[in-house]
Order: sequence, then structure tokens, then C-alpha cells
Amino acid sequence: MEAVESAFKEKGLGRVQMPAKPYLFYARYNGDLRVMPSYLEKFDISAVKIVNVHPNNRAKFGLPTVMATIVLINPRNGVPIAIMGGTSITNMRTGATGGIAAKYLAKNNPKIVGFIGAGTQAKTQLMALLTFYGKLDEVRVWSRTKETRDNFATEIQQKYPNEIANVVCVEKVKDAVKGADIVVTTTPSRKPLVLDPWVDPGVHFNCIGADAPGKQELDPAILKRAKIVIDDWDQASHSGEINVPLAKGIITKQNIWAEIGEIVAGLKPGRTSQEEITVFTSTGLAIQDAVTAELVYRKASEKEIGQFVDII
Repeated sequence: MEAVESAFKEKGLGRVQMPAKPYLFYARYNGDLRVMPSYLEKFDISAVKIVNVHPNNRAKFGLPTVMATIVLINPRNGVPIAIMGGTSITNMRTGATGGIAAKYLAKNNPKIVGFIGAGTQAKTQLMALLTFYGKLDEVRVWSRTKETRDNFATEIQQKYPNEIANVVCVEKVKDAVKGADIVVTTTPSRKPLVLDPWVDPGVHFNCIGADAPGKQELDPAILKRAKIVIDDWDQASHSGEINVPLAKGIITKQNIWAEIGEIVAGLKPGRTSQEEITVFTSTGLAIQDAVTAELVYRKASEKEIGQFVDII
């Protein structure tokens, strides 16, 4: 979380190079591939990630929905420092992002968190929230299948017996949302799952699932009355939670309050009242991968983990 927060600050201060990620769409397989290069100038950290999203992978192939490979680069001479699996790194840095967003945008001392979606990303989002807040009174979880939400509930009850007082599986999205302090959405939905009438003042949303054109999880009416914070305009406008409402003219760029990097850098305030509805829309930034990969590399080097390969 500290590494990712520092990356957001650097972006807010304009000290990173990070072109918007291009996509290859594999329509016949319901999947896509993205390439994510970046360079953090102050830290002299650079990396390129190649990552896919194939929602049918688990059912068809027994593979993760998201898989990635990261190449860490020496900016001084272009030499590849390390090639590493990026799947766990992607999961962890995205979870960390949700924790950072909550730090700046959620109410103080939230008690109830609702999860829409119960996959791997929901677990790392919860890990980050518990890292920051320590304890929660209640975690609610909804997913499309009873098996998935039951497995999620069992796992987190076993993993966090002292940190979470109560875990509740719900059959309706509304029951996960109503009265929650934080709502985390992590589905690949292409139609709104969370409706405006269910949303009470003061709630914070971490919108993680909408990360490609056409995806959306929130009723656009929620966005009309919320303080919207994005990770990057170029990416969020065509692939984040705001992409569909923007394309339809329901909201405009003027409805966007800030990028999270501006808030972390102190250039704009985050939450300013207990009654505000705040929405963070995450598309995943290459700088998050770069700083996390560099952290992994340093820890691996210290422990002499890894294998030297001559590829030059």
C-alpha cells in the first residue's frame, strides 16, 4: 500500500510517464489483452506489464480470469532486470489501491463493508481495508452463485476470526449495499448492479470491476450525485466505471472531481463531509505494477530467490 500510494503521489505531481494502455480484443473468446508500460522518474523505476482478462477462464480451462507477466527494466541502459509473474502482483496492487482510496474518500471508522463479487479481487480488497482499518463489524457479500459467496465467507471467517465480527452472505445486491459504509464492486458486469435508490448518504464506492469499454457496475444516477475520483482520465474515460455514462452523455468530464494522485499529493481534498457519496473508479495503472514489481524484486534479491537467465 505504501508503494502504490507513493506511485499515485508521483502521478499527481506529474513525475511519471505512462501512456494509456492499448487493448487487443479476442471477441470470439470473450477476452482481451493489455500492455502497460511506465516510468517513475523520481524513483528511477520502469516496467512493462502484459495482462489478460478472460472471464470464462475458470469454468472452461481452470485458469485465473486475470494473468500477467511483468518485465522490470533498468532505465539507465534498457536492460531487463527481471521477468516475473504478474498475476499475484496485479491482485495485490489493485487491492492496495482500494485501501488507499478508502483512506482518503471513505468515512472515518467504517463499520460495514458490502462486496459485490466474491472472487480473488474481493479478497485482496478486503485485505487492504483490514490493513488500514484493523477491524470491521460486518462484511456482507453477494455474488451470482451461492457457492462463490459461501466459499468467500468461509475463507475470510477462517482467515480473519478476530478482525471481522460478522460475515453475512446475501442473495440480493440491495442487501449488500443498503446501510453499508463502503461498497466494493469487483464483477465484470456490463449492466448496472447497484441501483441509486439503495444508496445512502455517506457511502464510499470502490469500483474495481469496470476496467474495459462497455463495463459498468453502478447505476449512472449514483454518479450524478457523487464526488467521482478516478485513477487516470485517459483510461477511465474509455474503460472505467464512468465510460458508459460518459459515452451516453449522462455525465461529462466536469462531473469528475479529481484523480486519486491529486488527492494523495495534497492538490485537492478527498472526502470533506460525512454525508458525501464518494466513488473511486479504478482501471489499474502501470505505475502501480512498476513500484510493486520493484518491491518484489528487492525482497527476492535480499532472500536470494529467483533464477539468473542470460537473455541478452
